[in-house]
Amino acid sequence: ATWNRCCCRILRIGFFEILKLNVPAYAVVDENVRLAKVALRPGAGNMVNAILRKLLLLKETDSLPLPNIEGDDRAQARALSIIYSHPVWMVRRWIRFLGKEEALKLMNWNNSDPYFSLRVNTTNGYTRDDLVNRLEDLQVHYEKSIMDEFVRIREGMQAVLQAGLLKEGMCAVQDESAGFVVSVVDPQPGETIMDCCAAPGGKTLFMASRLAGQGKVSALDINKGRLRILMEAAKCHNLDDIITDIHGDLRLYAKESTVKYDKVLLDAPCSGLGVLSKRADLRWNRQFEDLEELVCLQDELLDSASLLVKPGGVLIYSTCSIDHEENENRVTTFVQRHPEFTPQGVHGYVPAEFITDDGFYSSSPTKHSLDGAFAARLVRSMH
Repeated sequence: ATWNRCCCRILRIGFFEILKLNVPAYAVVDENVRLAKVALRPGAGNMVNAILRKLLLLKETDSLPLPNIEGDDRAQARALSIIYSHPVWMVRRWIRFLGKEEALKLMNWNNSDPYFSLRVNTTNGYTRDDLVNRLEDLQVHYEKSIMDEFVRIREGMQAVLQAGLLKEGMCAVQDESAGFVVSVVDPQPGETIMDCCAAPGGKTLFMASRLAGQGKVSALDINKGRLRILMEAAKCHNLDDIITDIHGDLRLYAKESTVKYDKVLLDAPCSGLGVLSKRADLRWNRQFEDLEELVCLQDELLDSASLLVKPGGVLIYSTCSIDHEENENRVTTFVQRHPEFTPQGVHGYVPAEFITDDGFYSSSPTKHSLDGAFAARLVRSMH
């Protein structure tokens, strides 16, 4: 069994190099045959050699076999799972709720090379033009974003890091989908804001920058190490006088705290199904059962976060998921438990193309070429 597993791993490496990386055939065969001889036994090299050469022949003659996508829903999902390299449960779920065509587009997006977005740090006096000029000096190709503070790059992140643009506080790595969540929060000078699951702090920093030096952001997180990194970034962005870090579990903190906030952001732990293009490992580390556990946790955290909202204040619930169970359904059940909160449409906070029929914010990888994200505004009554 150990021999078979090792041999399969060697063949998978070879197959990937041939089918996806376009490594020269002679190099793939030579290296993997040598690996098989060393890791297994000399005779294993002959078998690996024969299989890889057969694969090369099939590729050259354009006769590579594909799984049969006919049959019932389960059989089709299994076949598409193999073709698009996604877990069967995800494929079935997306076909069920998105339709087959949209599910295929989503899987193609997840398998494509991701872009990265940079948000300029206006608190340090930089403008997007300043960032663009530096990128041009570094010969990094960029695209301007729908959001004024952002630019997008597909290649060149290493050059950005080596040039110290992040370390010197000129910009931060943040997707526009997360930026729009901050737009839904709509931080205003003089407000007090609680970021309930703050680390690593991208939204915390962006919210603090929107306060124009007036107001406070409290950053609460259960992970002390990640909070420390957040505060280091806050110093780099000259926002450490606006941001206060609080180490603790939201569920315990909310019960004990007497402080109430104008706005409370709960960017809840979630499946991350909206960011699979940037987290290639995540699809294989998620099980369907995880969704059930996450939904329970999200409900608990929402209940706790609601305790921190002032009368007349706003609770913002957000995720980086595209799954309705983690998004719309959580808001619906929360309002049923908490009639003192009323959903408020996000019209005027984000462009109309990102607003659902129910008035929530939603970004879609296939529709908007952004990471998938969701946010809802919930206003607490004055009584």
